Amino acid sequence: MELDALDRVLLRELQNDARQTNRDLAGKAGVSPSTSLERVRLLRERGVVTGYHAALDLDTAGRPVQALISVRIRPPARPVIEGFREWAARLPEVIGLFVTSGTHDFLIHVAVPDVDGVYAFVIDRLTERREVVDVQTTMVYEHVQPRCIEPAGPDRPRSARKAC
Repeated sequence: MELDALDRVLLRELQNDARQTNRDLAGKAGVSPSTSLERVRLLRERGVVTGYHAALDLDTAGRPVQALISVRIRPPARPVIEGFREWAARLPEVIGLFVTSGTHDFLIHVAVPDVDGVYAFVIDRLTERREVVDVQTTMVYEHVQPRCIEPAGPDRPRSARKAC
């Protein structure tokens, strides 16, 4: 899908503040409000924008401790993988779930109140599942996330890219 410069500006500004008014968004993009509204509508229809979400501060939300947990399951059959994926995605501690290749089948990103919460998640939830044969836990010291994701596009020098 080809995104032009205006699409990129709108996407960057929406990621920075999705609650801003269309008039403000149009002003930042240098276009009329009707043009901005139409372009954002098209970005939604084409599936580039899939939703608008509130970003939570995990410390303030009472979940300051994060861990990445690698899980290997057996047998590696589609129904087992899909069943585990659906189960794990519903757990309240899980803030990210990746189905992976390599040594492990899943990488689970959890956020919990304390280190005991990580231990309880691994021992009381994961290892109780019959299909789980190996678990490796890595504690997260710091989680650095980009404020926005720049759509893939024409190659240009990194210094020429605008940050959100």
